[in-house]
Amino acid sequence: MVKLTAELIQNSMQYINPVKDRELDLRGYRIPEIENLGATGDQFDTIDFSDNDIRKLDGFPYLKRLKCLLLNNNRIVRIGEHLEEYIPNMESLILTGNQIDELGDIDPLVSLEKLTTLSLLHNPITAKQHYRLYVIYKLPQLKLLDFRKIKMKERDEAKALFKSKKGKEMQKEISKRAKTFIPGGNMSNIAKAKGLTEEEVRKIREAIIRASSLEEVERLQKILQAGQIPGNEQVTRHQNGHLMDYE
Repeated sequence: MVKLTAELIQNSMQYINPVKDRELDLRGYRIPEIENLGATGDQFDTIDFSDNDIRKLDGFPYLKRLKCLLLNNNRIVRIGEHLEEYIPNMESLILTGNQIDELGDIDPLVSLEKLTTLSLLHNPITAKQHYRLYVIYKLPQLKLLDFRKIKMKERDEAKALFKSKKGKEMQKEISKRAKTFIPGGNMSNIAKAKGLTEEEVRKIREAIIRASSLEEVERLQKILQAGQIPGNEQVTRHQNGHLMDYE
């Protein structure tokens, strides 16, 4: 993987694309996360992040000019909160070929009032019941969804469904299933299930706080599930109520 540094940004290809927008090409570097975009000087209308390893759509500085993001073929599972504070003029968001799974995962996009084009093709979310109607209902500003024009008939159908009693109950269930990333949010429960002491739980929490990415938190969770304590040189776990050490 390649860290997205100011140097990489400055050395990447920049050009005027076919629609006359200034574009930055960051394709295919296996970038794991969005960072250091302040180095662009907010000089681009479009940034192409296609074919990387990005897992979370966030990490933006304030970019008033940016209006199009191309994120085809990454590994995005979550969309960050409050994107409107950083990319307020976003018009087109292409997330084709990612791993967005639940309908509620797209809810953070509601605040992007200028978003008119969205693609979620080849994401698990598209197989969910009422997928298209839900997105149309939650994002009334959209004009194109998955490169298909949204028809007035679809808007009316979406409103009728999700404003009904049944639709409101569905929305509650959808919200429950949405991914809300809280660093280590379920680790305490895992720790209790493993029978760990308060001191060991404290060590785990400290490791979580020091984690700088979703990937690192997931790594810590795997260590914990294996019965290990992050930060220990030896593998420790409880067995039959006794603390055991393994080289």
